[in-house]
Parts: sequence; C-alpha cells; structure tokens
Amino acid sequence: MSGNLLKNPDGEDGLDYWQLTENGGDEWKTEDMPGDCGHAYDNELISKFFCTSYEPCIKTQVIDLLAEGYDPENLDIAQPAVNVEDWFCGRTDCGCIYKLTVSLLDENKEVITEFKPEEVTLDPDCDDCSWRKMSHTFTDYGPGLRFISFEHGGQDTKYWQGWFGVRVTGSSVTVDL
Repeated sequence: MSGNLLKNPDGEDGLDYWQLTENGGDEWKTEDMPGDCGHAYDNELISKFFCTSYEPCIKTQVIDLLAEGYDPENLDIAQPAVNVEDWFCGRTDCGCIYKLTVSLLDENKEVITEFKPEEVTLDPDCDDCSWRKMSHTFTDYGPGLRFISFEHGGQDTKYWQGWFGVRVTGSSVTVDL
C-alpha cells in the first residue's frame, strides 16, 4: 500500500490509465526526454513526459483507496497525510499554462477538500521554463476519504499547431498510513 498510487505517472505506457477530460488542439501525446526545445530532467529513471497542445488538454485519474487495500476505518480514524507531487515545464520557444486540481472524495465521489493552485503561466521570454515541482500535503481533512482525483494539464499560449504546451511527468499521490 505504500508508494505512488497513480498508474503510468510519466507516460511510459502512453495514455493508459488516464481519462482525457479535455483533449483539445492536436490532443495529448507522450514524448521522450528532453523533447524538442526541451529541458533536462534530473531524475534519470523518468525518460518520458506528457505534452499538451494549443487548446486545453486535461487528464484525470481517480484512485479508489479501498480497491488499493486501504481499510475504511483506518482512513477515517488516522486521516493519513495525502502527499501530491507533479512536475511541469515549458519549451524554450513557446509559453504555456499549467493547471492542477487534486480532490479528496467521499464514497459518493463528493469533494471533501481540494488543492487547486492558481494556474501557472511560463514564458520563455521571462524565465527558463525548466522543470518545476508543484506539491501539496492534505492533513486534518476529516473522515470519509475513499477516492482521490488527480487532474492536470494545460496548453500553449501562442495557439501554435502541434505540441507546444505544458509538459508534465513524475506525478505522484502517496498516502502515509
């Protein structure tokens, strides 16, 4: 029960295990590191990333904690910390927008609480757009946790045909129980 609960967090299996909730422009795809006009990634175990296009591309994975072997009573009493991590970057030639929403859900998939930071815009004219980490830890969220929804993506800022939008990889969700 320990370790990353997200399946295919870095695109090694294409888009398997992900629900494409928005698949605009030229749609989601995966590429090998570092990709065209890309940045080095400092974890050599990750060799691929997901990339977005010129219209919104959002993908979601819902984790069923009971199916993963977690006991409902332990979840309710312990309310274990839920750790979220996601890595994103832009290209050296085009700006992009990154979005993330992670929701803790009850048995009816109603939101208990969520982490939804402001969207991030990367612009190669102002910064290097290299890989950045977005992370959050949920604590003291109350009883009832049964599912975790992880949703992320974005698009490019110049509406260029192709895959010039945000790149994501190394996503993880862990539960400290």
